[in-house]
Amino acid sequence: MATDLSTAVATTKGIGIPAAWTDAAIVLAAAVVPVALAPLLHSVSLYLAIGVLSIFACGVVAVIPAYAPVVAIVGLLFQNIFVSLWSPVLDPAAVEFIKGYNFLVCAVMWLATLALFILGQRDRSPPTVRLMGMSSIALGAVLLYFVLGAFANPMAATIYLRNIVLPIFLFQLALLTSASMELRIKPALIAIAIVFIVCGYIELTFRDFWLDVTHGYSYWRFDELKATDSGVWEREMRRTGAVAVDLKDRFKFGFLNTPLLDGFGLSEILRIFGPNISAISYGYGVAFFALFLFSVGRPVMAVISLPLLVLCSVKGALILLLFVSVGWLATRLIGAVLALAFGLAALVLYILAGIYVGLNIGDYHVLGFMGGINGFLQAPWGRGLGIGGNLSEGFDEIDWSAAQQAGSVNGAVESAVGVLLYQMGLAALVPLAFYFYLAMRAWRLYAYSGIASQGMVAFGICAILANGIFQEEALFAPPALGLLVCLSGIILGASVRAENLQLEA
Repeated sequence: MATDLSTAVATTKGIGIPAAWTDAAIVLAAAVVPVALAPLLHSVSLYLAIGVLSIFACGVVAVIPAYAPVVAIVGLLFQNIFVSLWSPVLDPAAVEFIKGYNFLVCAVMWLATLALFILGQRDRSPPTVRLMGMSSIALGAVLLYFVLGAFANPMAATIYLRNIVLPIFLFQLALLTSASMELRIKPALIAIAIVFIVCGYIELTFRDFWLDVTHGYSYWRFDELKATDSGVWEREMRRTGAVAVDLKDRFKFGFLNTPLLDGFGLSEILRIFGPNISAISYGYGVAFFALFLFSVGRPVMAVISLPLLVLCSVKGALILLLFVSVGWLATRLIGAVLALAFGLAALVLYILAGIYVGLNIGDYHVLGFMGGINGFLQAPWGRGLGIGGNLSEGFDEIDWSAAQQAGSVNGAVESAVGVLLYQMGLAALVPLAFYFYLAMRAWRLYAYSGIASQGMVAFGICAILANGIFQEEALFAPPALGLLVCLSGIILGASVRAENLQLEA
């Protein structure tokens, strides 16, 4: 039985708008607590921070389990802004670790929910068990290659593990929660979207004020120290001849980061980084919320967010928005089956054209992908997480001129799919196939119901997988694949719950 997102993420029907928004405000206030306190707790004691945040995560699952996905989403989107707020008093060496506390909260909530599932306290109907089984196989494949990679490069392997397993954690957390109880989180998600968008407009309009009030200069100083110590800046200045005079010079960016648009006067855009202080992640977040707002009947809010998406200058996020929008329209015009067929064919053409053009212009994302393909052919069984990729040793020393001449880099960088193939070999197909399966499950619901949120998940995950060939962040940045997979868990779980209630009736 198909179910609307209004069931999964709750309409305000029957509960009154004030009550719904009051609940949303209370939940969001609670969700902000761990991300706000994490830097302060860590500055007192590492063990205190881990202990308090773990207890908090368990408390969410015990007291307000229906809002666990909201707590996870808030942490993933807003952790960095609180790190920035606390940055004047933080140890530079601890900043990267502190930024990972949102993952800790998410992982503990996932683990607590999984334990309840094993103990029979969450829905264990056959559809839920099948989805849990398939996602656990994908998780197991990743963990196996983490063990292999940890022996060679434990830090890089750990970071890649976090990036790769997070969407699976979000899916299982959302699936088990949505399949077991009615969720009333639509107002909370809309509120998150509004705050996320407002932050972008404040940064765009009052950049100096934004940097001052968030202690942005102090936060970016940590990145400057890392870039200086590693020699990245010196090599970049020698390669381009460009010298950054102040912080905002580092924000200047050619539109969509492609030489194909040179000569159009679009080389001096100041990118927006948003509350997660990452232009690419913020761009994907804005694209997600624009589509989400439209799917739940908030088209004006969705349109308001679009200028921010353009000014983030993230190709993948724009492609995500365009592909889902065309998918929605095509489904109405020619039907669900033809829309899917033409959509998948369009993605194949997009991939082939992107590789062809990228090789001709020496695009480093395509060169990184080809390096992953070459590495996969050399070792089809993989090497282990952390071996290869942007975090690998030697990344900063890559000779891009030589790579352009060779048509690939030595290793895999700047391409999530290329990195996965390089690190996991054939096993990389397991998580990739699982995500495609989620897209097709959502599409089946969409083909039957026509509900926009289901189509958003179906077409959106397909677009993200294609973007993963040309961008490492597409699969590894939480606002990209993570948010869509979390939404897929909510939708599929709500569908399972509706079927179970129908059978019981």
